[in-house]
Amino acid sequence: MSKGTVETFSFIAVVVIVTAAFIWLLMPYYSAILWAVILAILFNPLQVKLERWLGGRRNIAAGISMLACICIVVIPVSAILASIGQEATSIYMRMSTRELNLSQIIANIHNALPPFVHHGIEALNLGNLAEIQNRLTTMALQASQMAATRAVAIGQNTAQFIVGLGIMLYLLFFLFRDNRQLISVIRTASPLNQQYTDHILNKFASVVEATVKGNIIIAAIQGTIGGVAFWFLDIQAAMLWGVVMAVLSLLPAVGASLVWVPASAILFFSGDYIRGGILFLIGLFVISVIDNLLRPTLVGKGTRLPDYLIFISTVGGIWLFGMNGLVIGPLIAALFVSVWSLFGNSPWHSTKE
Repeated sequence: MSKGTVETFSFIAVVVIVTAAFIWLLMPYYSAILWAVILAILFNPLQVKLERWLGGRRNIAAGISMLACICIVVIPVSAILASIGQEATSIYMRMSTRELNLSQIIANIHNALPPFVHHGIEALNLGNLAEIQNRLTTMALQASQMAATRAVAIGQNTAQFIVGLGIMLYLLFFLFRDNRQLISVIRTASPLNQQYTDHILNKFASVVEATVKGNIIIAAIQGTIGGVAFWFLDIQAAMLWGVVMAVLSLLPAVGASLVWVPASAILFFSGDYIRGGILFLIGLFVISVIDNLLRPTLVGKGTRLPDYLIFISTVGGIWLFGMNGLVIGPLIAALFVSVWSLFGNSPWHSTKE
């Protein structure tokens, strides 16, 4: 092996090791960095317009753009998370003190079920009523306890949250101000040719915009409608269930129906036919059609992935990265498809064939 080859491999090894060490260093606050990048992409049109209106004063434009992010995103999301924590804690306390008697609710539903459903439950070997009650009650207690524990943990880690928020806003300012220079540096440092680099960068930006501006806005609308419907019908923890519907609506095929269908069924079997019917109609004719009405406009056909790929990548992202996986999962899937499409059309691949 020649000296030049050894030097090349040694340099590549150093680059890989240093890069891995840098990524490891940033991991404690990767969420802050991720959302700084996402907000910079989403609010970039505002930054461009402000720079033009202010005669190229990038510092002032970046400050105004950051203030817009705080007012539109940071403050509302923080208020919603605080309210969710309070509702989750309230549900857990009511279930622990038997004020909310799940066993009685399950018994009422069980008694209202037609005979063929009872036979089906017996055929599936799901156990008797007491066993089903214990299982569902235990699951509900564990879920509410986990949510309440998370809320308490967030309160106890206020300092860490403030530091993460500060890092996000600090980085966001420079992403707004220096975005052109950063993109130029990435293009120069990329080992790929300019065409491939630009294609991947554009795909990254378009997928982030489509996932957040499209899917998450649609999810927020569906969750808001569901939460308002729950509140109007005087169903407990309306905001919490609204957020759950918003998260589930990101999953194709199933979506928010995993919440409003069982809720309307429980009301029906409990003898509350009016509220159950109203909730079912709102879910069927309002919540369920939001996706078909808004998605083509907000997301666009050019950036959409197949539903099965969105479903798998979103579930996998949530499993690996928590709530950040709602964006990271589809983003990785879209980049995977994009890179392999480039590979399929590359001269190297054509030569191999």
